[in-house]
Amino acid sequence: MTDEKISRRNSIIFKSGLFLAAMVLLLLFLPKESENHYTYEMNRPWTYSLLTAPFDIPVKLDSVSAKAVRDSIDRVFEPVYKRDLTIERTMVADYARRLSSTAGLDLTQNERNRLLSEVKKIYDNGVVSRETYADIHAGRLPAVRFIHDNVAMSTPTADFLSARQAYTRLDSVFNDPRMRAALAKTRPHEVLQPNITIDSAETGRLLNEIYQKAMAPIGVIQQGERVIDKGDIVTPQLAMVLQTYEELADERGAGSVSDHYYPVAGQALYLLLSLGVLYLYLAVFRPAYFDNHKILAFLMLLLVGFTFFAYTMATAFTSGLYIVPFTMVPIMTVIFLDSRTAFFLHLIQVLVAAAIAVFPLEFIFMQFIAGTVAIDSIKDLSKRSQLIRTAVLVFIAYCLAYIAIEVMQNGSIDQLSSRMFGYFGINAVLVSFAYILLFIFEKLFGFTSRVTLVELCDINNQLLRELSEECPGTFQHSMSVSNLASAAASRIGANVQLVRAGALYHDIGKTRNPAFYTENQHGVNPHDALDPLQSARIVIGHITEGLKMADKAKLPATIRDFISEHHGRGKAKYFYNTYCNAHPDEDVDPAPFTYPGPNPRSRETSILMMADAVEAASRSLTEHSPEAISALVNRIVDAQVSEGLHNDSELSFRDVKTIKEVFASRLRTMYHSRISYPENKKDSPTAT
Repeated sequence: MTDEKISRRNSIIFKSGLFLAAMVLLLLFLPKESENHYTYEMNRPWTYSLLTAPFDIPVKLDSVSAKAVRDSIDRVFEPVYKRDLTIERTMVADYARRLSSTAGLDLTQNERNRLLSEVKKIYDNGVVSRETYADIHAGRLPAVRFIHDNVAMSTPTADFLSARQAYTRLDSVFNDPRMRAALAKTRPHEVLQPNITIDSAETGRLLNEIYQKAMAPIGVIQQGERVIDKGDIVTPQLAMVLQTYEELADERGAGSVSDHYYPVAGQALYLLLSLGVLYLYLAVFRPAYFDNHKILAFLMLLLVGFTFFAYTMATAFTSGLYIVPFTMVPIMTVIFLDSRTAFFLHLIQVLVAAAIAVFPLEFIFMQFIAGTVAIDSIKDLSKRSQLIRTAVLVFIAYCLAYIAIEVMQNGSIDQLSSRMFGYFGINAVLVSFAYILLFIFEKLFGFTSRVTLVELCDINNQLLRELSEECPGTFQHSMSVSNLASAAASRIGANVQLVRAGALYHDIGKTRNPAFYTENQHGVNPHDALDPLQSARIVIGHITEGLKMADKAKLPATIRDFISEHHGRGKAKYFYNTYCNAHPDEDVDPAPFTYPGPNPRSRETSILMMADAVEAASRSLTEHSPEAISALVNRIVDAQVSEGLHNDSELSFRDVKTIKEVFASRLRTMYHSRISYPENKKDSPTAT
């Protein structure tokens, strides 16, 4: 089996495995509706088909009515309390001992009996906890119940006291100094403990019985009767019926085995079609992306990752799906790839996520508007601050789309939810942080964003500053090539910013031996003392030296491609021809005079190869007429094409023709003749 067949087989395995993995993961994220559970919002339309009762469904009070009933019961309900006679007897006996055993009490027996009698009276009335007394004092507990022999009796709480209030009562009853002194010595507050406490278990049981009686079903939906149909508003009463239906369905284990698997099979087919269409688009319209495993993995990672995030938010919050910054998917794609792919991927992402949405049509419309705005606003990203502008525009797009949907459905703006605008705000904030993902994807997949390319074009960059200082002629040549190549790239729709950056760095290897390149020489040519083979080795060496410098500076792989491919597998013709002329009878091996390559593999590197050769050759022209310039351009570009140097590139013949026209036009502008300024003879010293 040839290497090509092995490579093709491995590529098919990778693409198929990636497709299946994405499909399985997405299938796990999608909600399963096989258990008769529905996702809906109160006071919004029912989005599912007609639901009929598979069994009798009791109609209970809706949540609003049920809460009103419970509140009315709570207002008049008397909790159950119990009297602890043991505490009462123990505390009274304890105080009696204190009265008889405390020394220094200047009291008669009758006075001691009066104190003890008052303590008994307090316990007879009832001592309660501080919390219960606070409720009594505030009027929230006018009476309580006591149960004797299974009979509940209501008792007013007006005479109930807390331990603190009971001691205050004792102090107010006895005004005699001797009696007060006796109270201080016997410390009755230490024995005054609550003898009336709440019976929580009995109170809860009795309250639940009252609740159940008050909220008994008010009707029944019989088997086969209509429950709700698509488009009906989910009222509080219907929401309660649906909740009861789901509870009863779970108890009965509703749904056969076949019913359980049908929704999953439908979801699998839905995902198969969605991902299949994405693969078909890439294979037909973007074959370079489809054959690039990194790009394919990047696209599927975006799709699966944001779907997982969407599922998490949808289950955590009501309408939490609108917090998810879906517009980051087209933003990342348009930055690294192109706007057409960005729009198509965004469409697939929205369709997949719509399976999670409560209101799919509303969701698709809003995401379509926001995604389109994001792509249009970020198309020419050159600064990271532009992401802030995009985030603001996305927020406005979401708000307007939401208002349009609500006004269209409800006929007014009264139903607008401030919560939704809050979700849109959070969404926009997350979009503004897209530069974090931008950095991660650049490092993870080796991509180069436009922002990075703009930063690389800064001439204060260390490599470019070194090139301008060590090789001023080469630096000027690189600047001219950059302008020439970027103009051609713009005309044929190539990546202008990439061409501009690649052109600036393509000759950085010349800084190692600047004097050996004609643009940096000043009358002395060191090649005159060298053999053509040695000279060719030095000149060709600027490719390998440039790659070493690029690796050290951690330049992106796309920039390193310009360094290695701008001469392709072409020859150092000056030295090759010189050697051949000096050895007419020798069969010359071209390998020592051939650049290491490879040949250009993209439109951008092909443009640079043409621009580099044309710009350098134009400096040797003695005549800069339009005809001479056009002839030079045609001769150089046609020679490269005939040698097959651009066979691996995606350039078309139409592209080549356009590039030659741009080169000729730009060179004519660069070498146009200037007007000779006349001398001012009047101010001349020799004027008479």
